[in-house]
Amino acid sequence: MKLISWNVNGIRACVNKGFKEFFEQEQADIFCIQETKCQKEQIELEFKGYTSYWNSAEKKGYSGTAIFTKKKPISVEYGIGIEEHDKEGRVITLEFNKFYMVNIYTPNSKRELERLEYRQIWEDEIRKYLLKLSEKKPVIMCGDLNVAHEEIDLKNPKSNRGNAGFTDEERQKMTELLDAGFTDTFRYLYPTKTDSYSWWSYMGRAREKNIGWRIDYFIISKTIEKNIKEASIYSEILGSDHCPVGLEIKI
Repeated sequence: MKLISWNVNGIRACVNKGFKEFFEQEQADIFCIQETKCQKEQIELEFKGYTSYWNSAEKKGYSGTAIFTKKKPISVEYGIGIEEHDKEGRVITLEFNKFYMVNIYTPNSKRELERLEYRQIWEDEIRKYLLKLSEKKPVIMCGDLNVAHEEIDLKNPKSNRGNAGFTDEERQKMTELLDAGFTDTFRYLYPTKTDSYSWWSYMGRAREKNIGWRIDYFIISKTIEKNIKEASIYSEILGSDHCPVGLEIKI
């Protein structure tokens, strides 16, 4: 099974920058996107053989997630059932026979860390949510998690320590999630691989110089980690300040 996740930083703009071509080329079984920045009715985006599910933020032009899947799910959930966390369209869960697919766009802590406190609460609730799902069947979770977990996951760890996405608090929450029974699929296969990033600032020719961060992930239940076939970062694919990431897994 082939899965892809991509923070498109506005799907209406990304469609004009090669999104459809990449989508058609890869023919993933499930294709998740984050930061759609639109309501479903604001764009015509359907692909033959796929069913799509959209969770848009109440605030227009902000946040949002969507999933395109070849196989129709047993059930679909939007959000995690907590009103405070469900206004920004950040979570979609599809239930299949053998696993749950969860698409997540984690809130950014922002400059001056104005949302860090909220982010910490969010992380605890998401972990509880994923653990509850995993009691029934394995979980495959993907998305822009807005954190570089270890120093190897960004180009300049020393100068960025304490900045949004690389605070000790955010990194600790990622550690807690993994310790609770989940696996970072890319690091499972490539524990020491450097210069592998999924996001670059638009400033200072960062992408050209590969001064980036790995903040987009596929995280799976530890019980199925032996089924991982490949974990990919499509760094050559443009169209957003993020690139797509992928997972091939037998399930």
